[in-house]
Amino acid sequence: MNGALERSAVSKRSNLRLRILTSLVLAPVVLAAIYVGGAIYACTIALVIALGFAEWLAITLPNERGVLRDLAIGMSIALVLATAAAGMMTGLVLLVAMQGLLLLALGFRGGAAAALGLSYLGAFALALLWIRSSGTLGGFWTVAWLVILVWATDIGGYVFGRWIGGPKLAPVISPNKTWAGLIGGAGLALVIGLALLPLAGLAMPVWGVAVLAICLAVVAQGGDLFESAIKRRFGVKDSGTIIPGHGGVLDRVDGLIAAAPALALLHLGFGIF
Repeated sequence: MNGALERSAVSKRSNLRLRILTSLVLAPVVLAAIYVGGAIYACTIALVIALGFAEWLAITLPNERGVLRDLAIGMSIALVLATAAAGMMTGLVLLVAMQGLLLLALGFRGGAAAALGLSYLGAFALALLWIRSSGTLGGFWTVAWLVILVWATDIGGYVFGRWIGGPKLAPVISPNKTWAGLIGGAGLALVIGLALLPLAGLAMPVWGVAVLAICLAVVAQGGDLFESAIKRRFGVKDSGTIIPGHGGVLDRVDGLIAAAPALALLHLGFGIF
């Protein structure tokens, strides 16, 4: 028994090191794409959406391997690139139209949940494109602030959840998540959000940014729980294996998928950047 526990501990440490190394490689690439903007930024989002939607379809409709699946993935790429080229209204119209077509095509085959993945990921893509085009300094710092905030939430949730442990947050959905992780993630997001406030371009007082950072952290962790619920519903542990130490694309961006539309809606309603 002791040998099994020791091997498990070694495996966890090895996986943590792999997670850290992967993050150190990917983080500068992501921030560089946000900084450059334009076609590079749009193509990066299109790639993330295509890979994420492929994972979503593999989870929710695992037996679909035909033309419809490839067409659905192609739709997600076309949505992002068309929005980047022609504007947000074009993107919204396309999203509604494409979603309707996918519901008709996949819904009749028992794939309504699979089809709705387009809206789930499409809203995320449109939000990131809009924030980048609307924020201060061309939106770079606003998007970077959001992305780093979500990273801080993930790191805080992981570290404090493992360090403190305690009561489970949602044991049926995600047995490893704890209330300590939720509070720790929100706390670290608050510290990072305020530290980067001079760069974020937010037209808000400090107390407002503090509330915003905490709310976005909670929303991001809600996005993590939502993806966990989907995977548990369909009997899947990880969304994929493409990112060493992390799993799939959806496993890596689940918090951002929820936080980006939330920030975009707050800007739409209150003009916060």
